Amino acid sequence: MPNKIASIPLPPNDPILGYLPGSAERIALKAEIAKRKKMLYDIPMVINGKEIRTNETLDIFPPHELSHKIAHYHKGKTEHVKQAIDAALAARKHWAAMHWEDRASIFLKAADLISGPYRAAINAATMLGQSKNVYQAEIDAACEFADFLRFNVYFAAEIYAEQPISSSGMRNTSEYRALEGFVYSISPFNFTAIAGNLSVSPALMGNVVVWKPSNTQIYSAWTIMEILHEAGIPAGVINMIFTDPIETTNIILSHPEFAGVHFTGSTGVFNSIWETIGKNLHLYKSYPRIVGETGGKDFIFAHNSADIDVLSTALLRGAFEYQGQKCSACSRAYIPKSIWEKTWEKMYAALKTFKVGNVEDFSVIMGAVISEDAYNRIVRYIDNAKANPENIIMYGGGYDKKKGYFIEPTVILTKDPKSTTMKEEIFGPVLTIYVYEDEELDEAIHLVDTTSAYALTGAIIAQDTYIIEKLKSAFTNSAGNFYVNDKCTGAVVGQQPFGGARKSGTNDKAGSKWNLLRWVSPRTVKENYLPPKYYTYPYMTEA
Repeated sequence: MPNKIASIPLPPNDPILGYLPGSAERIALKAEIAKRKKMLYDIPMVINGKEIRTNETLDIFPPHELSHKIAHYHKGKTEHVKQAIDAALAARKHWAAMHWEDRASIFLKAADLISGPYRAAINAATMLGQSKNVYQAEIDAACEFADFLRFNVYFAAEIYAEQPISSSGMRNTSEYRALEGFVYSISPFNFTAIAGNLSVSPALMGNVVVWKPSNTQIYSAWTIMEILHEAGIPAGVINMIFTDPIETTNIILSHPEFAGVHFTGSTGVFNSIWETIGKNLHLYKSYPRIVGETGGKDFIFAHNSADIDVLSTALLRGAFEYQGQKCSACSRAYIPKSIWEKTWEKMYAALKTFKVGNVEDFSVIMGAVISEDAYNRIVRYIDNAKANPENIIMYGGGYDKKKGYFIEPTVILTKDPKSTTMKEEIFGPVLTIYVYEDEELDEAIHLVDTTSAYALTGAIIAQDTYIIEKLKSAFTNSAGNFYVNDKCTGAVVGQQPFGGARKSGTNDKAGSKWNLLRWVSPRTVKENYLPPKYYTYPYMTEA
């Protein structure tokens, strides 16, 4: 019935399960991992709701266990890109016309599937495919993805309810139309939830999507598609393809019905996409929406009033959880000389207890980095840092890829605050620390704000209230997500909408209505109840 208004209550964040020994969730997850290890998944593309197999396959191995094949996926060709576009456009009319509450019910069902019967499956897929430990997988794949889905619906309701003022004798309304065309979703390897949200957030608002996931996230991407299928997503609304990224992007960005791109990935790729869109503006029916989150060189800045335990924990968790493979990971830190030795004592004692290895062992805190390319890139940064006389390797610096792409948690102490590892995004378990003189606080603040081109996340650790206010003000433009006495990672949907500015992206805040607003094209409608019937105005009358 069209004459209904849905009540969308503010959803709670999905609770993070503990996976303690003997718990039901631990038993279920271990069983799911064991089941998957005995299987070889055959992962097709999905175009117009159909599974597409090309018989040209590429193998998938856990990054932490390169000897064990868990799946292969079917590589697509240029014709599959065109088929996906055609399927999306064919689905658009009916999907965009569907009442938004009916679209929303699909994604709310998907959220319940993730929180319930698919929880072990999506977490196991993330652990095996992306080498996340159990807790990082739980936060990402189960909790954050379910949160994205539920909060997106809540924020969509707020958007649709926002209506203009109506004067006497008329009625004004705002309609929030889907974009005219299709959306291109390009997702990264590191977060299953982000990979899902890049497609489902535009789709919720009535758009149709061509989704190109990272090749190193395909294993969990397939689980996402299974969940969406069970939730009732119509054929053609979200099409998942495994095609050459350059060819795919060239085809899509030259299509007249290209309506927008939802991107998370490297700054260089995003810059290239933006440049190509600019060159192709004459081709498009509408100006495309460009939404992207790119790189980061995220920081923790400590004042001498900092609690040492808080500081050391923020540095360790912020830098080394998920092997530093987070856009938000702490990659550079600034610590005053007066508290450095005590801070390092705490960090060193903790680092000696770090267990790096197969994430199927739940006592492991760090798994492997995602791929050989990533491994080689990170190793080059470490080796170059070792060769620089301005640096001291305080901990780690080792690496080995015999069994998996393992890199030790590495801490570099530098005398050069603008050294390479203080400026460039590494995307691995490497933290560079600069120790500043206490009396040179303002100079250190200036370094934080000017050393990197990025402005994604940052954190300050201090107890002095006046200093906290000073630092918050000083770093106004240094980070889109800013933390006081906490690590610089761990944004929660509905609590800390995520995104950064400068070279870190368009800051359209994933997990908020600001992001959803990018996927609609408003139409204002005025209905005049008492329209004029002659052209003259009262002022035109002569006395």
